Amino acid sequence: MNQLGFVFPGQGSQSVGMLAALAADSPQVQQTFSEASETINSNLWDLVVNGPEERLNETAITQPLMLAADIAVWRAWQARNGPQPALLAGHSLGEYAALVASGVMQFRDAVRLVERRGQLMQSAVKPGKGAMAAILGLDDEIIEAICREAAEGQVVSAANYNSPGQLVIAGEATAVERAMHQAKAAGARRAVILPVSVPSHCALMKPAAAGLKEMLDAIELSAPEIPVLQNVSVAASDDPDTIRKALSAQLYSPVRWTDTVRSMANQGIQRIAECGPGRVLSGLGRRINRDLEWLALEDIETLERAVSAQ
Repeated sequence: MNQLGFVFPGQGSQSVGMLAALAADSPQVQQTFSEASETINSNLWDLVVNGPEERLNETAITQPLMLAADIAVWRAWQARNGPQPALLAGHSLGEYAALVASGVMQFRDAVRLVERRGQLMQSAVKPGKGAMAAILGLDDEIIEAICREAAEGQVVSAANYNSPGQLVIAGEATAVERAMHQAKAAGARRAVILPVSVPSHCALMKPAAAGLKEMLDAIELSAPEIPVLQNVSVAASDDPDTIRKALSAQLYSPVRWTDTVRSMANQGIQRIAECGPGRVLSGLGRRINRDLEWLALEDIETLERAVSAQ
């Protein structure tokens, strides 16, 4: 078995000026952004180069933009004849990039899908009514219990199991605030509100999931050429209907990233490449499993070294 795995980052890894060095050396970057921009009639590469950051961070823009960024890096890897990974996964939105890379869905279909996904998420909760917070330094089970107690009839729950000692919660803003106070009282090292407008991966996203399901049902999906571990199940499926259901459920279910990385290691993966801008997943991964080798492919030197080392 090939010992290489790829992971694709999602929202939170975007930044003004990202992928500049790779774009200067790899025509696939701007070609990919041009294709995405034409698909949704929005100049995404101009936003990457010039900002403003506030626009870059709007959910309905961030999602197609990050999908394009991930696939641009993937195509740069492919153009250099980099070896095929044995296993793929993506963090939240990044799962769509993994599915494009695996041949499950066409890139343009995915761009339209994630743009709509962002719009549905944005409209599911009124501005200021939802929130997400990162809790650092407590066991997952303690935070889960805190959320149950802090809910008081509202929604607050675990959203992203990012790494041991780092769990993101999401829900109604007042319930999230209560959970943060209780986490601090329980000894959390930090409890901080995240600068996002949409409380992802919690029950507040169920209306968005219903709308997303309709669009998913209208898109043709194929069996994957490379297995993709999905966020909800931490399992790979060859069945398009199973993949569809998992993508819909992903909107209101937690991202089980710690389990995903551990599953990759248990399946024989020894080297994992972060295929997209930034090093967020590499940082989380090192806290999950220090025995894995992590490569951040946004760096052109790292990408070329990784290709030649195979």
